[in-house]
Amino acid sequence: MPHHRFSAVVRLSAFLCALTLGLVSIAQAGPLLDRLRERRQATSASQAEAEQAAVPTAPGTHRLSLRWQGEARHWMLHVPPGFQASRPTAVVYFFHGGGGNMAHGADDKLYGQISASDRLGHLVVFPNGHGRLKSGKLATWNAGNCCGAARDDQVDDVGFVRAIHAELLKRFSIDPKKVFAAGMSNGAMMSYRLACDAADLFTAITAVAGTDNTRVCQPSRPVSVLHIHARDDERVLFNGGAGKASDQVTDFTSVADSVARWVGHDACQTQPRTVMSQPGASCVEHDACQGGSRVRLCVTDTGGHAWPGGQKARGGRGSDALSATDEMTRFFFGQ
Repeated sequence: MPHHRFSAVVRLSAFLCALTLGLVSIAQAGPLLDRLRERRQATSASQAEAEQAAVPTAPGTHRLSLRWQGEARHWMLHVPPGFQASRPTAVVYFFHGGGGNMAHGADDKLYGQISASDRLGHLVVFPNGHGRLKSGKLATWNAGNCCGAARDDQVDDVGFVRAIHAELLKRFSIDPKKVFAAGMSNGAMMSYRLACDAADLFTAITAVAGTDNTRVCQPSRPVSVLHIHARDDERVLFNGGAGKASDQVTDFTSVADSVARWVGHDACQTQPRTVMSQPGASCVEHDACQGGSRVRLCVTDTGGHAWPGGQKARGGRGSDALSATDEMTRFFFGQ
């Protein structure tokens, strides 16, 4: 036990004994307890600062924490092999689905984000959503009308992401033109919210199996959007509304309305052109968007509520007609 903690415990024990024996009065108890409480709070704050100061730059996948709105919030950072912190780099923020956690987001067989990082050389951040379990599991994102405890508790997840980014900027040379957000389901919705509320930070997003369910959206600049969705998605219905096991969540915005919103935000041509067509999948893109931004929609015929090309967390696979990870990296990096 650290010396300052041991000393505080000894003083508190002695004081309680004295109080029990009547050697001090109840009136004297308040000031001492207040001082001990302030000391504990200061210790907690210094521990949080130490955690933040420990953000590593060495290759590997690191588990980290920071204090945000009085809560310990967790995140993972993947640094690819051979990475040099002084070299300008891109960063992808990847948001897990509702009811998941950061470990799910970092599971390569589900989403392939670590393999993509190792291949292309960018950083990946896996934030953990807000939940009511200390383990961090069963977490959600406050994406507007969805979802769960994060929405109900009105958690400032946009601020949490900004706090993470501020920590990265202290230790890495981040290319401001290559800050991206991507996510699955509720994580896709969180990516849309960041495009709305943090357009000064993010230049492009990829949303898979989750639509734009923000309540208000006034982006400060154009943001490129790639939306990927299965026509037979049983949870976030392609044509909008509450799907299977989602009737207590919200009536989700349709895919068409989500894309139309961003065609409007980015001032693109309303008529899209086909950029890919193959058995089971197709992609269209809207041209002439403001500020060089793009809005692209890729649709798979089957696959349900899943990440195309990846496994489902509870078994099975998404559509193999395309790889959402490959489409995402091409959209972000031109690879």
